[in-house]
Amino acid sequence: MQRAFGRSRVGGNNDSVPVAALAVGRQMRVLAVDPGSKRVGLALSDPTGTIAQALATVPAEPVETLVARLAEIAARNEAKEIVVGLPRRMDGSFGPEAKAARALAGELRRASRLRVELVDERLTTAAAEKSLLAGGLRRDKRRASIDRVAATLLLQSHLDRKRV
Repeated sequence: MQRAFGRSRVGGNNDSVPVAALAVGRQMRVLAVDPGSKRVGLALSDPTGTIAQALATVPAEPVETLVARLAEIAARNEAKEIVVGLPRRMDGSFGPEAKAARALAGELRRASRLRVELVDERLTTAAAEKSLLAGGLRRDKRRASIDRVAATLLLQSHLDRKRV
C-alpha cells in the first residue's frame, strides 16, 4: 500500500484505487421517489450513496400498484434506503399531498422492508423546471422529464445532508 497526497492507496501506479473506495460497508444505493398526482419521478444514487442520477418517471397508479412497482424497482436496483418527497407549503405547513406522501412512505416501508425516510421537497419541482428551461427543452420534453429531475434534486440534497 502506498500513500498518495496523504491518502492510502492500493496499487503502485497512477491508476491505483483509494482504500476507502474498496470498503464494502460504504455500498448503499438510495432510491428517491417524488410523488405527484399524475406522475412519480424516480432517482437512484450511485453504489456509494454519493451521486444522484435520474432513473425514470412512472404513472401515479393506485397506491397498492404503485407501492408494488416501487418496491420491485428498489429491489432490482439493490437500494438499501428509499426517500420520499414530502410536500410542504412555503410556510412549513402540510397539505393533503403531504398526507398522501406519508401514506405512500408507510406502505413502501411495509412492502420493501427498507428504511424509508420522508424528505422536504419544497421547491424541487421549481428548480427542476428552471434547470430544464435553461437547457432549452421544449414544453412537452420538460413535462416528460420534470418529475425525475425533481427526484434527482431531492435525492442529491438528501445525500449531501447525510455527508456533512
